[in-house]
Amino acid sequence: MSIIQQHTQASLSDAWRTINIDALDPDSSQNFDTSTLHPPLPEIGEAEVRQLNAQVRQLLRGGDAEGALRGCLESPVYNGSDGAKDSHMQTVVEVLQSIKASEMTPMLQRIYGSEGGSELLDVLMKYLYKGMAGGSLSGGRTPTRNLTPQATGFSQVGSRPGAMNESTGAGMSVLLSWHEKVVDVAGLGSIERCMTDWRKV
Repeated sequence: MSIIQQHTQASLSDAWRTINIDALDPDSSQNFDTSTLHPPLPEIGEAEVRQLNAQVRQLLRGGDAEGALRGCLESPVYNGSDGAKDSHMQTVVEVLQSIKASEMTPMLQRIYGSEGGSELLDVLMKYLYKGMAGGSLSGGRTPTRNLTPQATGFSQVGSRPGAMNESTGAGMSVLLSWHEKVVDVAGLGSIERCMTDWRKV
């Protein structure tokens, strides 16, 4: 009699599969709370974002563009409503657009050389990618439908074709310029950290 014939149906049961070996492993995720891997982020309300944006704009009006940029980057809105995130994004883009191209690299080098500078540039990279993805480039205003009566009796909606994209294109150009400068200063690691970070702006 061969060994295969000696095993009965009962001895070939799948009972060994019911043992949860992960519960016996001390490094298993079942033995600790996985929510501790991502500490809770404080929720930032729209009122707090408006106050922060007012402070940043005050610094910008006072001529302290670097302080305004640091103010935006030191308190990113990770946990908040979409309105709060969009409002802060609009302020970041406003600050970036107000800085001259010749001041970009020296300012980024000063920020990068300071304590926590690498993380600040990673936050900036997150805002750049969010802006390039289509967030708040047009200043947060939604386009209105302007009907212009024509001599032919038909109405023309809006202005000439592509006029709406001009401001978006200018904003995109600013974001791409900043992206290039951030990569020059912080390296490609900034892109990798931005893409793999679970905190989103």
